[in-house]
Amino acid sequence: MDLTQRIKAGRAELKADLVIKGGKLVNVVSEEIYPADIAIYGDRIVATGKVDNYIGPKTEIIDAGGKYLCPGLIDGHLHVECSKLSITSFAKAVVPIGTTSIISGLDQILVVAGLQGAREFLDEAKAGPLKVFWGAPCKTPYTLPRSNVGHYFGPEEHRIAHTWPECIGIWETVREFVQELDPDALQALAIAEENRMPVFGCSPMARGTKLNSYLAAGVRLDHESYTADEMLEKLRNGMFVVIRESSISHFLQENLRLVTEMGISATRRISFCTDDVVAADILKRGHLDNMVRMAIAMGISPLTAIQMATINSAEAYRIDHLVGCIAPGRIADILIVDDLRQFRIERVVTNGKLVAANGKLTAPLNPPSRGAHLTKTFNVDPIEPSEIAVKGRGSGAQQPVLAMAVTPEQIFVRKRRDVTLPMQAGLVQADVSQDVQYITVVERYGRTRNRPTAFVSGFGLKSGALATSTAPDDNNIVCVGANAEDMAVAINHLIANNGGQVVVDKGKVVAFLPLPIGGLVADIEPAEMARIEEELDDAARALGCTLPWPFMYMFVLQITAIPDYAITDLGPIDCLALKVFDPVEAAF
Repeated sequence: MDLTQRIKAGRAELKADLVIKGGKLVNVVSEEIYPADIAIYGDRIVATGKVDNYIGPKTEIIDAGGKYLCPGLIDGHLHVECSKLSITSFAKAVVPIGTTSIISGLDQILVVAGLQGAREFLDEAKAGPLKVFWGAPCKTPYTLPRSNVGHYFGPEEHRIAHTWPECIGIWETVREFVQELDPDALQALAIAEENRMPVFGCSPMARGTKLNSYLAAGVRLDHESYTADEMLEKLRNGMFVVIRESSISHFLQENLRLVTEMGISATRRISFCTDDVVAADILKRGHLDNMVRMAIAMGISPLTAIQMATINSAEAYRIDHLVGCIAPGRIADILIVDDLRQFRIERVVTNGKLVAANGKLTAPLNPPSRGAHLTKTFNVDPIEPSEIAVKGRGSGAQQPVLAMAVTPEQIFVRKRRDVTLPMQAGLVQADVSQDVQYITVVERYGRTRNRPTAFVSGFGLKSGALATSTAPDDNNIVCVGANAEDMAVAINHLIANNGGQVVVDKGKVVAFLPLPIGGLVADIEPAEMARIEEELDDAARALGCTLPWPFMYMFVLQITAIPDYAITDLGPIDCLALKVFDPVEAAF
């Protein structure tokens, strides 16, 4: 549809393709709710209110039956690949419950398959009901020091990416890159300024001078506040603040204290995101619709909660001329909702077409074919158990080491645990009696033979091993295990099957999820994904794992942007000093 047609449709010279009649429009701009009809031509809204003169003989009519008409929901920050669902499969999970747009960096497929991989994911989205607004990552990988990946995204790629119509800004500008004056990241920010692109942040626990320095780089918004006080400081310093409620990081109740307890009325600067979600959680709790319900349960008015999930996000990301409200010129993403407080989605219109009703898509949604550059992404030899080893110091029977301690309460924050482990033939042994396991990362792109081993505490494994090839920020293979033999079996199974997640015990695979697309995602029905996720978690718990989401707690161990410790293919990382450390030497 060209602009001339749209203008003519706006003055009713061209009749509407679709009209929604008999609803109550939730106007998130004027903050009103009132009876109104909606006329749609092509994928755009052309009129609201009384629209009888927009109806022609071929106009399709949807009777809203007095129910509420809300804008489609917008997830303000989402690593969609971390769901392990392809774009098509993810749309099947979230569109029927009201999410019609996501803002994503597609950073995980970028490090595996480069711009070609990101382009294919964006084209896949264009063919379906879920819109992907793309933020070009400030640089990839986000790790400090820089780990090894399949593709590096830097300034030259930014010059290409900023010409893509889906590109809306710079994504995930990790605070440490600004703090360390990383030349590639600073050049990306300069290119963004040239192209009038906004900059989206990632600054967990940034306060005081660290926050001021970060904001001086021109960062517009942030999705990483761990407390309401932190979020208030960012809001007072001019940021748009995005509240995260993921499958594993639950910050909505804490962050919304900003409004419910601290008296802040500037709610239009507050929006929602989920960051990392899995199918089992979406099917159980919901997605953005769940965040709306949670906010309402805390005492936020339904209209304000809906604003946080729609127009607020659109304005923060400067896409409100396209989405976020029901008004002429905007893309026709509309939800029909029976009760605003319960906020259960009855029907969903995206891009001007009815696509879902009663929690299900109205038509089949099929994924595209996948080429070898997405399905053959492993260039690594099998590993031997002897490679999973940490050399001790001296000839004693015991060795003090530094282990990374994981706790159920704080998934992203790994603290120091000093522990003394047994020695055997000069090698430090994992000790399940002290809840200390081996952890290794295997570089899978063929750039090195890096396979460092360190120690992790908190998984509770008594035997066996867990391994995953989807693991932000570099998606090398991560494996936690009680013994080297099972770890080698787990790692080699992923290599042989071009990726996935696996549980191994006593030399046998007991649960496996294939992730053949980039080693990250699969074209799988959400319910089937949830079933296999449950199988994997049950298998991990059978080995003694006590964490609520075993694989999510494991795959985030490569993230160096959050203190205190991480591990990449370079080795264990001190996230405060931003350097590799030796787990034995660090104990002294």
